[in-house]
Amino acid sequence: MGFGAADRLHRSAEFIALQRRGIRLQAKHFVLYAGRVGIGDTDHTRLGVTVSRRVGNAVVRNRIKRRVRECFRHLLRERIGAGMSIVVIALVGAENLKTTAINAELLTATLDLAGKRPRR
Repeated sequence: MGFGAADRLHRSAEFIALQRRGIRLQAKHFVLYAGRVGIGDTDHTRLGVTVSRRVGNAVVRNRIKRRVRECFRHLLRERIGAGMSIVVIALVGAENLKTTAINAELLTATLDLAGKRPRR
């Protein structure tokens, strides 16, 4: 249930590639992009989180990132296919959400993304 280095998107090129070629879904407080980034990485489901300065100060932004990572660890990872990567962008208003609301919104969005996933 950990969240190690293999579970993260590290390079900005990976974020940009998902935003250009991935499936996009707009939720009320989050924007999600999902897709496959690397060719050789087929066993890890990876997460990238972006929170703008418009959302709040560093404490608020880091709290949102921690909550999104926890949601990924406990709820989302098993619902996203192996080898898939997901980018979560927090929008203004996400700072006011409780953890249960974040979990519910991201879970619903992830299930919607799974329905949009192209068949290969």
